[in-house]
Amino acid sequence: MQSTQKVKMMKTRYDWKSTKRWFRYKYLGLLRAKGGPSKVARGFSIGLAIEMFTLPTAGFAFVLIFPLVYLLRANLPAALIGFVFGKIIYIPFSILNKQVGDWLVPKHFKVYLIHHLPHMLSNIIRSGLDLIVGGMVVGTILGLIAYFPVMLLLKYHSNRRKEKRKLRKDQLVASHTKE
Repeated sequence: MQSTQKVKMMKTRYDWKSTKRWFRYKYLGLLRAKGGPSKVARGFSIGLAIEMFTLPTAGFAFVLIFPLVYLLRANLPAALIGFVFGKIIYIPFSILNKQVGDWLVPKHFKVYLIHHLPHMLSNIIRSGLDLIVGGMVVGTILGLIAYFPVMLLLKYHSNRRKEKRKLRKDQLVASHTKE
C-alpha cells in the first residue's frame, strides 16, 4: 500500500527539468527558424508594436498580429514573444503613449467624435483615443528600433553556432587523419 502511495506522490510532483528542457528546445527552434534572423526579428517587432496599442482597445488589436505576420512574412512565435515583452514594458510606455496621443489628436476632433458616437462608445473614445493613437505611433517606432538589436543578436548566435560546428568538424577530420 505504501509503495503505491509513493508512486502516486512521485507522479504528482512537477518535473522542472523537463520544463527547462522544453523552453530550451523552443528557444533553439526560434534561433534556427526558417527564414533566418530577419524573419524572427520581424515577428518580435510586430508583436511589440501591436502590444503598445492593444490595451486601450480591450485586446482587439491582438487579432492584428496574425494578418501582419502573414503579410510581412514574419515568425508567429517571435511575434507572440514580442507581444508578451510589450506587456511587461507597457506601463512605463503608457505615459509616453498618452502624451504623444494628446499631442497628435486635435481637441476639436475628439469633441466631434464624442457628440456623434453612441454614449458607450463615446466614453471609450474619451478615455482611450490618446492612448490608442499614441500607442500606434510609439509602438511603430519601438518596433522599428527593436528590430535591429534582435536581428543582430540572432545573427551573432547563428554565427557562433556555425563557428562551433566548423571547429568540431575540423577536429573530427584531424583525428581521422592521425589514425
